[in-house]
Amino acid sequence: MMRRKPVERLVAEGGHGEGGTLRRSLGMWQLTMISIGATLGTGIFVVLGDAVPKAGPAVIISFVIAGVTALFSALSYAELAGSIPVSGSSYSYAYATLGELIAWVCGWCLILEYGVSVAAVAVGWGQYLNELLDGTIGVTIPGWLANPPGHGGYFNLPALLVVLLCMAFLLGGAKESARANTIMVCVKIAALLLFCAVAFQGIKSGNYKPFMPLGIAGVSHAGASLFFSYIGFDAASTAGEEAKDAQRDLPKAIMLSLLIVTTLYCLVAAVAVGAMPWKRFDGAEAALAGIMKDVTGQSFWSVMLAAGAVIAIASVVLTVLYGQTRILFAMSRDGLAPKVFAKVHAKSGVPRANTVIVSLFCGLLAAAIPLDQLADATSIGTLFAFALVNVSVIVLRRTRPEMKRSFKVALGPVFPVIGFGLCVYNMVNLPAVTWLTFAGWMAVGLVIYFLYGMKSSRLAREERETVTLEG
Repeated sequence: MMRRKPVERLVAEGGHGEGGTLRRSLGMWQLTMISIGATLGTGIFVVLGDAVPKAGPAVIISFVIAGVTALFSALSYAELAGSIPVSGSSYSYAYATLGELIAWVCGWCLILEYGVSVAAVAVGWGQYLNELLDGTIGVTIPGWLANPPGHGGYFNLPALLVVLLCMAFLLGGAKESARANTIMVCVKIAALLLFCAVAFQGIKSGNYKPFMPLGIAGVSHAGASLFFSYIGFDAASTAGEEAKDAQRDLPKAIMLSLLIVTTLYCLVAAVAVGAMPWKRFDGAEAALAGIMKDVTGQSFWSVMLAAGAVIAIASVVLTVLYGQTRILFAMSRDGLAPKVFAKVHAKSGVPRANTVIVSLFCGLLAAAIPLDQLADATSIGTLFAFALVNVSVIVLRRTRPEMKRSFKVALGPVFPVIGFGLCVYNMVNLPAVTWLTFAGWMAVGLVIYFLYGMKSSRLAREERETVTLEG
C-alpha cells in the first residue's frame, strides 16, 4: 500500500498506452485555454445571486480572497506539473510521493470531481439552451424531455447531447479538441466583456455604498463559497503527456489561467454591483442577464449572454471530460483501473474506448439522475485532492531535493502548508450531507482498491514476479 512509483519511471512511461501513444501537440496557449475552459463556466453566470447578498458590494474582495486561496494550491500544482509532467495530475503526484493507497484515494476523488462535474454542468447547459431558444425563436424543449426524473421530467436529452458532442470533439484528437475549446473560451470571455461594456453604462456610485454592509465576516463567508468558482484550474495538469514542452509550459499555463479567471471575476463583479443595488441580487439566478436587460431596456443583450453561457458550459464539459479520460488513462496504465482505459488508437493517438465509456456514463448520469447532493460532493473531492498536492510538494522537496524543477514554490514549505490549511478549512465548513456522501464514495473506493487494485497494480505484479524469480 505504501509502494511508490519513482518520478523517473512516471516520466519515462509518459504518453505510452496499450497499442499506441498519446501525441505531444499542445502548446502553452492551448494548455492555458484548457484550464480556463474548465474553470470559467456556470459559476460566474449564476454565482453572484448567492455571493452578493452575503458580502454586499465587497463581493469584489471576496473574489480576491477566493483567488488567493486557490493560488496557494495552484503554486503547488505548478511545481509538481513541471517536475512530473504526466497525465495523472494529483493522482500521479501522490503515487510518486505518498504511496499507492493514497494515490488511489486521490484518483478516486478526481473521478468524483471530474465525472460528476461533467454530468452536473451538462444539466445546466440544457437550462441555458432553453433560455436561448425561447429568446431567439420562441421555442423551448418540453420539460419532460429537458429535466431528469424527480425534477419534472423523464430524461434530460440536452444534457446527453452536449456530452456526446464533446465526445465527438475528443475522438478527433487532443489538438483538434483543444482548438475547439480555444474558440469556445474566446467566445465566453467576449460574452463577459460584452456584459461589462453594456452594464458599465448603468453604474451608479450610490450602489457601492455601504461597501461592506455585512462586515468582514460576510466578506469571508462569501469568499469561502466563491472558492468553488475556481475549481478547474488544475485541468492543464491532466495534459502533461500531450504537451509539447510540459516542464516549461504547464506551470505557466496553470498560473496564467488563474490570473485571467480572477481578473475576469473581479471585473464582472465590480460592474454588476455598480449597476444593480446589492440587495436585489438575493435569489437572482440569472443576475447578469437581468442587469443587461435593465440597463438597455431590451431583451436582445440578455439573449446574447445566454448564447455565451451555452458556449461557456459546453467548454467546461469538453475540458473536464478530457481531464477525466486522461486520469483514468494513467490509473489504467498503472494497473489500478481496467486495461481498456489505457488503450490508445495507433492512428489518432486518442484513448478511444476510454473516451466513449466515460462520455456515455457521464451523459446517461446527467440525463437520468438528479445530481443535487451528489454534485455538491465534487467540492470536497476537489479540496481533498488539492490538499494532497500541497503535501506532495513538501514530501518531494525532502525526498528528492536534487531533482530538477522548472518552477519552485517560494518560501520552501510555507506556502504549501498554507495551501493545505486553507483546503482543510474549506472542507470543515462544508455541510454534513456532503461529508456523508464523500464518506460513502471513499468506502466504495477502498473496497475496490483492496479487492482489485492492490493485487492488479503493475508494481504489485512486478513484486510477485521478482519473488518468484528469486525463489
